Amino acid sequence: MLSVVENHSLPRTAAFFDLDKTVIAKSSTLTFSKSFYQGGLINRRAVLRTAYAQFVYLLGGADHDQMERMREYLSALCRGWNVQQVREIVAETLHDLIDPIIYDEAASLIEEHHLAGRDVVIVSTSGAEVVEPIGRLLGADRVVATRMVVADGRFTGEVEYYAYGPTKAEAIRELAESEGYDLARCYAYSDSITDVPMLEAVGHPHAVNADRALRREATARGWPVLSFSRPVRLKQRVPGMRPWPAAWGTPTRPALAVAAAVGAAAATAGLVWYTQRRRAPYVRF
Repeated sequence: MLSVVENHSLPRTAAFFDLDKTVIAKSSTLTFSKSFYQGGLINRRAVLRTAYAQFVYLLGGADHDQMERMREYLSALCRGWNVQQVREIVAETLHDLIDPIIYDEAASLIEEHHLAGRDVVIVSTSGAEVVEPIGRLLGADRVVATRMVVADGRFTGEVEYYAYGPTKAEAIRELAESEGYDLARCYAYSDSITDVPMLEAVGHPHAVNADRALRREATARGWPVLSFSRPVRLKQRVPGMRPWPAAWGTPTRPALAVAAAVGAAAATAGLVWYTQRRRAPYVRF
């Protein structure tokens, strides 16, 4: 359990969470492959390949080289997809796919940080239009996520902003400057060795379900190593989570689908892992 409620006369603080294998039990980008197949966007071979990638990711995570190979394949795969069609597919399936794989431990930790007076920020390489609805469901205050370029209603295979590796740390420092966070008193959580810059940016880094490389790094640096293993349907945790803002309406399943539709295009943006980097504003809820 986290400690005392913070003294609000002190500088503000936040807890920064990676998403995949940290808050949810799978890769959010690969989870939608079956839905895209059913919607006619990919063929059976592509479904099998992404299923294998999901399997490998769950076993040991992905280092930089593995992510680059996956980026090259998936960026070519989604180039030319119709944005509206992707939005509709994600709107129809987001609740069914994501709701059951939220880690109970992560949901509890998010609640504890809020009770301690800290903001919660999701920082994910996945696409903004998937990360933002998930962030709202979790009660996150802000999200930082990858954004994809769209031209004539279709994905171009390029990204406007790539939330990966050192870029995550840069986004955290920019937030600290704009929001007044004292990074020495902030927390961060991730499963991947590629997020070491993000973990280094705060005073309280934590490895969660760490890949082998991050586990070694965390052990060497004396960082806490946590294990999350209990996925739970998010709706089962609603009484313990922060209240759903009235402006969003009642969080029924149809309402969640509509919220997801607002930004579903980067369900695919998360599939595109380019090394292009541009300054990116965060999303504040």
